[in-house]
Amino acid sequence: MITIVVALLLVVVIWPLSLMGKGAGTPRATDDADARIQPVAKVELAKAAAAKSDGKPRDGATVYQSVCMACHASGAAGAPKAGDKAAWAPRIATGTAALVKSVTNGKGAMPPKGGGADLSDAEIKAAVEHLVGLAK
Repeated sequence: MITIVVALLLVVVIWPLSLMGKGAGTPRATDDADARIQPVAKVELAKAAAAKSDGKPRDGATVYQSVCMACHASGAAGAPKAGDKAAWAPRIATGTAALVKSVTNGKGAMPPKGGGADLSDAEIKAAVEHLVGLAK
C-alpha cells in the first residue's frame, strides 16, 4: 500500500514540478541549429557571360585570338598550327570556300564554328582568311 501511495505522489506532484521551467515541448523560433549545421560553402554552376559586342562583326585576328588560337597555336587535337606552311598547303589548295565549310560544319576534333557558336559567317570567313594569311 505504501508503494502505491509513493508512486501516485511521484506521478501527481513531482512529475509536474519537474516540467516547470522547461517551456513548451515544441522548438523555439529563435533556435539557430539549422544555421549552425549548414555547409561551409555552396557551389553554383552558371554559364559564363558572353563578351560584350558592339554589334559589328569581329575581324579575323580578333576571332583567331578569341576562338581559334586555343587549338591552332599549339596544334592540339591534330589542328594544323598557325603559320605552318607545310600543314596548311594542302588545305589552302582546296580553296577558301572549302575551308569555310569545314569550319562551319566542323571537321575531325574541331566542333562546328570552331567552338564559337556565336560566330557569323562573315567572322568565320575573316578568321579563315587570317589563318591562311599566316601560312603564306
